[in-house]
Amino acid sequence: MTVPTMAEMMANGETPDILFWVGCAGSFDQRAQKITKAFATILHKVGYKYAILGKEEACTGDPARRAGNEFLFQMMAYQNIQVLNGYGIKKIVTTCPHCFNILKNEYPELGGTYEVIHHTMLLQQLIDDGSIKMKEEGSFKGKRITYHDSCYLGRANNIYEAPRKVLEALDAELVEMKRCKSNGLCCGAGGAQMFKEEEKGDRYVNIERVGEAVETGANFIAAACPFCNTMMTDGVKNKEKENDIRVMDVAEMVAESMM
Repeated sequence: MTVPTMAEMMANGETPDILFWVGCAGSFDQRAQKITKAFATILHKVGYKYAILGKEEACTGDPARRAGNEFLFQMMAYQNIQVLNGYGIKKIVTTCPHCFNILKNEYPELGGTYEVIHHTMLLQQLIDDGSIKMKEEGSFKGKRITYHDSCYLGRANNIYEAPRKVLEALDAELVEMKRCKSNGLCCGAGGAQMFKEEEKGDRYVNIERVGEAVETGANFIAAACPFCNTMMTDGVKNKEKENDIRVMDVAEMVAESMM
């Protein structure tokens, strides 16, 4: 795929409508790379003018701050802010709620103020204005989908409707888990838990969460976060339900259903 970088665009005297912040998972994790590709494919198809930072993008520092390493977080954040401000970036879209939350809510106090949106919000806008058109007989027609709320998208930023509106456009049946929206259950990866050894307990959060998804009778678990995707996929494997339930990002579902 030819994805333009900010450096290339600036060299050609162009400016993108939006910067796509890929994030560490979207860049390096093999599963999350598919989400990045799906979202980039959608942007290409609708003719949206975007760019990425490429090698100039560093980790936002979110895991460092959540794990308590404030010094490392501020070092990373200042480095990113320097790059973003250097390019005069005003608007950012990200497929990761952790990146979304920290760029939107925690970078301003360090001098990085941007309009930051999550990819499900942009997808909803593109569906609403008719830029994204769905196939008549899409892959998900008549299927049951349950949506797992990411903590940083839901409770932290109160974004519940955008991903659901996008899923409704797939012409599938959207079924809710017993714990959803503001009462949703974490997948178990938030707060830098993704990178830590697990602590002693009597059950795994992700397995309990997948149990709730299984109860809905859904064929698909829709996620909007690369960490959630990993945790839910591991839970599905643990319950030996790989043949019955697929875990997919909202962007992958849209990319598969577009005309």
